[in-house]
Amino acid sequence: MDPKLKREILLDNYQNPTNRGLIDDDSYIKVNTNNESCIDNLDIMYKFENGRIVDIRFDGEACAISTSATSIMIQSLIGKTKEEALEILENYENMLNEKEYHPEVLGELNLYQDIYKQPNRKKCAFLPFESLKKVIENIE
Repeated sequence: MDPKLKREILLDNYQNPTNRGLIDDDSYIKVNTNNESCIDNLDIMYKFENGRIVDIRFDGEACAISTSATSIMIQSLIGKTKEEALEILENYENMLNEKEYHPEVLGELNLYQDIYKQPNRKKCAFLPFESLKKVIENIE
């Protein structure tokens, strides 16, 4: 991905994140996720209906990497089934860990393909996905 385009996507998703702001609705599953080595502390809410992710919302304080990754994650996962979300999650995790993955599954998430070069930032990029993994493992 072109470095200038990567920067534009990251900054846009940091400055204008998708679905920022929590709502008071008990039909959502709310998870707090944080990074001990950074300021990242996010509350993320997931709503599932008929086996699909129908909404994801978040709020909190986080760095540009974590905020943009959360925003892009939301765009990538709304409307997906549990299985589709797990496929994206697996490919994203493999990419961050320098393992074989399918870039066509990730779309704009390919933005973080070189994050492994900054190990301390890898956790920032994976933080929202880590929370989703916890939630999905408990969904039937």
